[in-house]
Amino acid sequence: MEDVGRVAGVSRATASRVVTGGSRVSERTRNRVWHAVEQLGYHPDLAARALAKGRTDVIDLIIIDEDATQVGSNPYYSRVVSGILSALAGTETQMRTHVIDEPDAPTRLDDVARIVEVGALLINVPPTLGARFAARCGRVVSLGRSAVGVPSVEAENALGARSAVEHLYRTGRRKVVAVHGKPNNSCAIGRRRGFQSASVDAGHEPIGAEGGFCLEAGVAGTHQLLAEHPDLDAIFAACDLTAMGVLRALSESGRRVPDDVALVGFDDSFLASVATPAMTSVRQPVEHMAAMATRALLANETGPSWQRIEPAPLQIRRSSAA
Repeated sequence: MEDVGRVAGVSRATASRVVTGGSRVSERTRNRVWHAVEQLGYHPDLAARALAKGRTDVIDLIIIDEDATQVGSNPYYSRVVSGILSALAGTETQMRTHVIDEPDAPTRLDDVARIVEVGALLINVPPTLGARFAARCGRVVSLGRSAVGVPSVEAENALGARSAVEHLYRTGRRKVVAVHGKPNNSCAIGRRRGFQSASVDAGHEPIGAEGGFCLEAGVAGTHQLLAEHPDLDAIFAACDLTAMGVLRALSESGRRVPDDVALVGFDDSFLASVATPAMTSVRQPVEHMAAMATRALLANETGPSWQRIEPAPLQIRRSSAA
């Protein structure tokens, strides 16, 4: 800014007022400053600007995971971060991330609530803890439905899962089973409900294995289902990461996809397109939802009744072929 002022022939303070949109500067001076900016190729340094103000605006991302060491390998979290950063681009607000192990959640959430500034995005925070957190810091959005009064954004989990199961039966599969997510996760609950209703409507008993949003759950759940129901010919997995575990277990058991067993995941992350065979998956617009929540927090538009539900269409690929 000193250089801009020197080239424009004005003080640093005047140059700063022009660049930050301040008033009380003549049009002639403003033009000289912007010409100097263009000539020097000046770009504001947001970190330096925050230091100069003596504070930094921060959006907090809070993730609770049963195994916090695995957060970096889960594509869902990286997609959330991508969406947040896209919404923060061009602002002076930064992102701060808190990854919390489940046993530590109540205490750690209370600590984080004390330092929230602009707002917080919650992932995998149980409704009771989400409600307590929202009561303490106000500006919160849960990615996934939470307690009544906690703002949230989610995909159409139940409808998405239902469309996956209906697709499998339409392609001629006779025994569709599921590897579910965690019983207390709102997204997993919705997908389980969609699977169960579609199974009953098709005239079949809903059969599933308990799991989680991780690869290991897919492996363990698939081996359990194969042992108990060797005649299964299709599996719906609660997320793409779980579906990758299903693929591994099926290969270990000598089952071919889609020849012997069809497979559908949920998320439509990059895993679905790089899997072999390419995997049918329910599309969850994670980046869009995270960006929407972030912009709502920045604009202070959230409130107890703020809720958004996004479509979750089925993306059909080779893994569910007839």
